[in-house]
Amino acid sequence: MSNSPLSIKRFKIIFILCWLVMVADHIMVLHFFGLPWQAAIIDSAISNSLLLLACILVMHTLRYYLPRGTQYINIFSICLFLTIIWLLLAKLLLRLALEHYPGYSELLQQSLSIRFSISFLLLGCVTMISILWFNQLEQKEFEERKTDAEKLAKEAELFKLRQQLQPHFLFNSLNSINALIGSRPEEARKMVQQLSDFLRGTIKKEETQWVTLQEELQYLQLYLDIEKVRFGNRLTTEINIDETSFDLKLPALLLQPIVENAIKFGLYDTTGETLIQLYANKVENDLVIKVTNPFDPETSSPKQGAGFGLKSIQRRLYLLFARTDLLTTNSLPSEKEGKENIFTTVVKIPQG
Repeated sequence: MSNSPLSIKRFKIIFILCWLVMVADHIMVLHFFGLPWQAAIIDSAISNSLLLLACILVMHTLRYYLPRGTQYINIFSICLFLTIIWLLLAKLLLRLALEHYPGYSELLQQSLSIRFSISFLLLGCVTMISILWFNQLEQKEFEERKTDAEKLAKEAELFKLRQQLQPHFLFNSLNSINALIGSRPEEARKMVQQLSDFLRGTIKKEETQWVTLQEELQYLQLYLDIEKVRFGNRLTTEINIDETSFDLKLPALLLQPIVENAIKFGLYDTTGETLIQLYANKVENDLVIKVTNPFDPETSSPKQGAGFGLKSIQRRLYLLFARTDLLTTNSLPSEKEGKENIFTTVVKIPQG
């Protein structure tokens, strides 16, 4: 119980120390009432050994049976029953061992009610402490199971989000290959090979949740090679990465949906050449990635740029970091004629 105020080892030490103090007090009280030291030690050893066995029995019982609601009356009955059994056994053994000491029998008889009361209270305290202890342990195990279940559910949702991104891109690529087969068979074969490498990389990355920025860029380049076959000279990319950022970590398969979104809303509604720019650098303790694409305000609304791909990325980032501010988008319509309108997507990945 790492989160418990008392570890099991510390609890045992405290329990043993308390028990030794009680044994010593028992001996001192008996000697105070005139019993010789030897007799007092024997009386304390027999009485407290039997009481210790009763306490251990109670603790082991509560380990497998915790009372609920009205069942606490059962625990009270068990404590009362064990105290009576303890008193009878202690009385029998003490008389056999110490009746030859003058005046011991009378002292034992007179102290039975006090012995019973103290033993019952002690058993009751041990019982309540054990109930609290095992209830806390049960609650901790429940929280651990709940955390594990939530983690599995989160991983399943992350896997589902990654899988949902693939069919859209795959269908587009297959349609492009189909269109190229008749007119440009060499480019079609090249695109098939590139698509094969891309999907192979996807399968490998499913096994790893985190990759370096350099590894993610290598995978992104496979995707861009395919898109450049589809769009030809219309698609131009520019990647600017700060040298200190290559080893920074980010979730696998994060950049491809962002760049795909930029291509979709940068090329589909325009007729000329389109420049997709990607910037990455470290700002304080975050890896900051910015992707920009032009858009035509007459044929494309900037709000359309926040499609399923970006929503899935935002959901992944929330599941990983419990933050909703890690992905932002903005559009800057040009105020000058002839200047491009720019849609920008910014992603921040906390490090460490």
